[in-house]
Amino acid sequence: MMFPAAVLHGVQVGAVDRAFRRWNHPRVRAGGRQRTAAGVIGFSSVEPVDRDTLTAEDADRAGFASLDALLNFVDRRSTGSIYRIGLRLEGPDPRVALRETLPDDAAQREIERALDRLDRASRHGAWTEAVLRAIGDQPGTPAADLAAGFGREKMAFKLDVRKLKELGLTESLRPGYRLSPRGGAVVARLGARG
Repeated sequence: MMFPAAVLHGVQVGAVDRAFRRWNHPRVRAGGRQRTAAGVIGFSSVEPVDRDTLTAEDADRAGFASLDALLNFVDRRSTGSIYRIGLRLEGPDPRVALRETLPDDAAQREIERALDRLDRASRHGAWTEAVLRAIGDQPGTPAADLAAGFGREKMAFKLDVRKLKELGLTESLRPGYRLSPRGGAVVARLGARG
């Protein structure tokens, strides 16, 4: 689910605890979680509701200025059911702390094994070290430009960079990426091993 910054802030401070979406079928499930810029948001409930039962309180608790604003939002789609999704902040994104953690020898070996697995599983050959180095050499370069430098489509390239982000090695910028402190340390040690 996409959340505007104001809604994320509302979840952080406890003012927003629900969201509404019109979908053909639920796209999240109760008990599920999603990482956001505000941290990890948990979905405590997902239930269909009738449009006529929505209230000003629902609008307020979903971060809308009025019931009319909420209704206009759910009416942007003309088909599907309206779902009320219970929201709660579960904590910070664990990747944030991971990015700041410099790897010891054991962690470095595990990261290198993970990078090797990504390279072996790739249909376009080994890519991890080259992409890490490109991000390190060109922080803030738009993803489309980085992808073009590798002769790749932007969206497929971004999916690969997301895998590096899961390891705590990169951070997203607007635009582009940069190496995290962890990523910088890993790249420096990759160079030393070569």
